[in-house]
Amino acid sequence: MEVEYVGKRAHLFHLLHQHPDWTLQQYADAVGCSQSMVCTWRQRFRQAEAQGHLDASIFFSHSPAPHHRPPRLEEEVKERIQEIRLNPPEHLKRTPGPVAILYYLHRDQTLLAKGTRLPRSSRTIWRILDDAGLIERDPEHKRSPRQPREPLEEIQMDFKDCSTVPADLHDPDAKRAHVVETCNFVDAGTSILIAAQVHEDFHAETAFQAVVAFLQRYGRPKRLTFDRDPRWVGSAMARDFPSALCQFLYSVGVQPHVLPPRHPELNDLVAYCTPFGR
Repeated sequence: MEVEYVGKRAHLFHLLHQHPDWTLQQYADAVGCSQSMVCTWRQRFRQAEAQGHLDASIFFSHSPAPHHRPPRLEEEVKERIQEIRLNPPEHLKRTPGPVAILYYLHRDQTLLAKGTRLPRSSRTIWRILDDAGLIERDPEHKRSPRQPREPLEEIQMDFKDCSTVPADLHDPDAKRAHVVETCNFVDAGTSILIAAQVHEDFHAETAFQAVVAFLQRYGRPKRLTFDRDPRWVGSAMARDFPSALCQFLYSVGVQPHVLPPRHPELNDLVAYCTPFGR
């Protein structure tokens, strides 16, 4: 792309000397560019001719990097910013943020009398506070891979809709959603679907019966993993007491593993299991 632009600029440079009486639109039509490009590069060519720098470098783009960076802030200003953060002025009964610090900083008579350069962006204030360790950040969460499970060591269970069963549109009292559900049991060690019990009305009692039927047929795993569905863990009103399912699992020697909220990836094997299609 730069090669094409260099060719157009060289063509424009040639036309400016061959046809000095042309209008900006004529130059733009001949080169195939905009009028603003003609104005910009005509001015650059005139500056290069006035300085006597007529070589191939005049056709190349200029670097967008700033040629003169702003001067650094003095240590006195940084110390004053930290002081305002730690000791709020004017009896301010809260920890001042970057915007408030910027407001008080530009009212500091000592710094104004010295003519010291002061920051004008709250982003600069934030960076200074962060470098000084005055911005509290959450600790970095170190994720560790889950250890592989042995076959039948851990079973994941969850409910899934059977989308292949349509709703009864002729009955006004019939269910429109969750017409038929399956309670899936997946082995976490092999990712194999072990059982899928179908029911038209899964609630706390029928879900409990599904778990009992699974244990009677396939035995007791070391751990049974499930999410915070009220049919498993009960309502939030009884959060201080274990649900009937958890009490039953403890009594038969199975460790219930209730997943934390908003972490569906921990129950991924059964969550994406759709044996009946969806």
